[in-house]
Amino acid sequence: MGAEVSRRRYDSLRRTTQALETRAEIARAARRLFVERGWAATTVRDVAREAGVSVPTVYSVYGNKTGLTRALADAADLSADPAQQLAELESAEADPARQLAAMAGFDRRLYERAGDVITLLREAGRSEPELASVYREGRRRADETRVAVFSSWPDGTLRRGLDVPGAVDVYAGLCSIDVYTTLTTKRGWPPERVERWWSEVLTRELLGCDPSR
Repeated sequence: MGAEVSRRRYDSLRRTTQALETRAEIARAARRLFVERGWAATTVRDVAREAGVSVPTVYSVYGNKTGLTRALADAADLSADPAQQLAELESAEADPARQLAAMAGFDRRLYERAGDVITLLREAGRSEPELASVYREGRRRADETRVAVFSSWPDGTLRRGLDVPGAVDVYAGLCSIDVYTTLTTKRGWPPERVERWWSEVLTRELLGCDPSR
């Protein structure tokens, strides 16, 4: 009896693992095709063929083509390790400069590992309202994090004349996918250098401190 229960438990785990592997393979296939061919030129059938699964399997896992893109957006956020960012923010609660460094590190990881997905969502969203919604949702979540962090700081932490909304705007202007892409692809900066520069500039622009001191 015990052996049978154990077997059933492992059968269940095996099915769950296989389902997760299928989801991951579909997401990887969708990412490859969407980036190579573009959103409009890629069909659910193409994704199914690339992933080695049936079309009904793709629909059962993600619902539709837009569902695939939502999954990719979620995977992009996860690839940057939000748990690491949260742990770093909490450990540096009394040190705004370190918190800014943690946020810059998250954005560097996000753009380094999933910049192609972010660019895809933004460009395809120009003609696909649903994709524009996915892109806007990602930006909204990012702004919410920044507001939460900046609002937690004691009065007088932000540079004189700068309020929380203004700080969020400055951050978004500096730590964008466009700035990251320009520096890494056109200027030859390694991602780690971009992250360090962001940390230094954010400390100066938001806190009014000289990071070299």
